[in-house]
Amino acid sequence: MITRISEARVRPDRFEAFRDVIVNAVREFPLLHPGLVDHEVLVAPPDGLLYISRWRSEEDLVGYAGENWRDQPVVLPGEEEYLVAPLQVRHFTSTPLT
Repeated sequence: MITRISEARVRPDRFEAFRDVIVNAVREFPLLHPGLVDHEVLVAPPDGLLYISRWRSEEDLVGYAGENWRDQPVVLPGEEEYLVAPLQVRHFTSTPLT
């Protein structure tokens, strides 16, 4: 499983609007991307938002984010008007706790 974290630094005056845009955009992702195991939006007002998604495999993640999934975030149209900096994306895999 691969955990993908997209971090947005949001203009404080646009924070609530951006949160709503993201929540509405990702709501249907499980139906659109069968390899998406689960996902959530975490907020840290006034300017921080994380979109965390967990993917069954690299192949599933490529289907969502493209061949450059390791380095390039998925950006929604018009998203840049809400942000103070470009999206950052990071990936993690699980390590057993035994």
